[in-house]
Amino acid sequence: MRLFKIKAQRPANTKQYIIFSNLLHTSDCPLPVTAVAILENPFAGNGARAKLASWLLKELAQRNIPATHFKENWPAHFDGFSDIWLIGGDGTIHYFINRYPDCTLPLALFKGGTGNDFAWKLYGDLSAAEQLEQVLHAEPRYIDAGKFNQTLFINCLGVGFDGEIIRSMRAIRLLGGHIGYLLAVIGKIFTFREHRFRISNGTENWDDRFLLVMVVNSSRAGGGFFIAPTASITDGKLDLVLCTQQPLLQRLRYLPIIKKGKHMHLPFVIHRQGEQFTIQCEKVMDIQADGDLYTAQELHIEILPAKFCFRY
Repeated sequence: MRLFKIKAQRPANTKQYIIFSNLLHTSDCPLPVTAVAILENPFAGNGARAKLASWLLKELAQRNIPATHFKENWPAHFDGFSDIWLIGGDGTIHYFINRYPDCTLPLALFKGGTGNDFAWKLYGDLSAAEQLEQVLHAEPRYIDAGKFNQTLFINCLGVGFDGEIIRSMRAIRLLGGHIGYLLAVIGKIFTFREHRFRISNGTENWDDRFLLVMVVNSSRAGGGFFIAPTASITDGKLDLVLCTQQPLLQRLRYLPIIKKGKHMHLPFVIHRQGEQFTIQCEKVMDIQADGDLYTAQELHIEILPAKFCFRY
């Protein structure tokens, strides 16, 4: 019950929420894990996710922590649970936050998808056993999410080039997140034609043809591309990353640089932080949000500070 009291007092103001989030993290009375709902995405990753779910159930049983495993049929509510643990990738957490947008329980995300960029942001390269120990002993901390039109996202949003990559990946998803994404990127580098966008953050406006148009909450996408290496999930801001029109040889030259996150200083890259952005496309275009595919011609994007609570 204490978590709900804390949640109800969460400030709407960005600066207040940062102070609040820090106070929550440094509390002397951590909220214990007492009953866990384990949600497995049956369409994410491979058979390893089922093994991971079984292993988590066994480990929790050894610690006398009740747990219930949900696979195909996720529950309508989580009454009686203290925590929700997800097994999957970026698409799994994307599905969860849009199905349960008002969730107040602490979450954890165990890697089990083709794309695990957001889990990496939370837990780095920890093994499952190391992550379990961290989650069991971590205090809940609020993190930001983003919203475009009526859809929530938690890792990243890409328009145009990035959206077309996700559409292409449907044919090669069995190869895995990073390899599939990389192959789709290489293919699109040769065929993609930049579109014109009108983009605004309220004080600045851009009207040009762009290769990359991305608004990100976290720092990594595509199974290992550091699109916005300095992005924070707790600063109350989204990061806009734009790359202007580039010829084929430049695209090939800078792909490994972008992958490593060493591109932010380049003259054709625009980086801004903000709480709201609008993007107008010259036509209805493909959009990827946390690896899921959408289409739209106009996007209204905003930060949702301290929207969800995670143990990490």
